[in-house]
Amino acid sequence: MAGSRRLELAEALQLGPGWRHACHALLYAPDPGMLFGRIPLRYAVLMQMRFDGRLGFPGGFVDKQDNSLEEGLNRELREELGEAAAAFRVERTDYRSSHAGSGPRVVAHFYAKCLTLEQLLAVEAGATRAKDHGLEVLGLVRVPLYTLRDGVGGLPTFLENSFIGSAREQLLESLQDLGLLQSGSISGLKIPARH
Repeated sequence: MAGSRRLELAEALQLGPGWRHACHALLYAPDPGMLFGRIPLRYAVLMQMRFDGRLGFPGGFVDKQDNSLEEGLNRELREELGEAAAAFRVERTDYRSSHAGSGPRVVAHFYAKCLTLEQLLAVEAGATRAKDHGLEVLGLVRVPLYTLRDGVGGLPTFLENSFIGSAREQLLESLQDLGLLQSGSISGLKIPARH
């Protein structure tokens, strides 16, 4: 990820007390829906519009009172997504990566959690009642996992948005590693360069 170095989780957890830990999660669910009756959606993947106008994943800083990274992440998910986030727990088995930024002493931990479509729909329905809605979080958005016939609409256009930190790279890496795209690969996709 640009401007950061990848760390093993054990290495990240051994960093000194001057380091802060932030945890974010990609939440997704199988989705049998069809766009316009002909384009399979396959999966619903959630991101959020942040207070600064950039796209990112739900989550935030782990507080001192949190007993683990995952406890802090699950607390943040309830604050940002509402009570429907209490119906599931992001666990250590959902962990994907850690990166230390080149700026402030922050380590970003990233998770991906597969939900049922019912759980994901409940999160979407209740998000406007979450504690941080309208403050830290301006709204949820689904990532279009398809490319329209013009070769531009859908995911390629979505990727032209402004993303916080390494969220764009985390999204692309997860889509490929989790096999969420039709081909399971982003190699044939016209991915615009990051601005």
